[in-house]
Amino acid sequence: MVYLLDANVFIQARNLHYGFDFCPAFWEWLIVNNGAGKVFSIEKVADELLAGNDNLADWARERGSSFFLVPDAGVINAFGEVSRWVSGQQYEPAAINTFLQVADYYLVSHARAHGRVVVTHEIPSDSRKRVKIPNACIGLGIRVMTPYEMLRVERARFVLGRYE
Repeated sequence: MVYLLDANVFIQARNLHYGFDFCPAFWEWLIVNNGAGKVFSIEKVADELLAGNDNLADWARERGSSFFLVPDAGVINAFGEVSRWVSGQQYEPAAINTFLQVADYYLVSHARAHGRVVVTHEIPSDSRKRVKIPNACIGLGIRVMTPYEMLRVERARFVLGRYE
């Protein structure tokens, strides 16, 4: 499987479970698996991370376009399919307009175009006021999972070394 990570995966990892200061193995795992062609994100997610002007922004800046993919012809073609699906649902017009202007739209379109698995902390919702990534993925036949599911599927292990 090849994974595309949502911005909230990086932000929550840094803020909660996998801080750079106490769990560098998570970040190294991302880099190694990116090098192996298994873990990516997209340029629009990088833009969100870079806006933070913090250690997460520095990390994202160091990864560049080899980690944060730019839209290609396949993604551009998928934009129409994703926007038609969203517009055909019962979402409020403001929810549709917002979705079509944010990274989520690009993430779902990239996954649709290239058969990638979307990784996000978002959960499906019946709300018509916001288009959630899992709802769009399910509706478009795109596999979606949490970061923890991805780590388990990939058998990631963050083992403590010697204490210093």
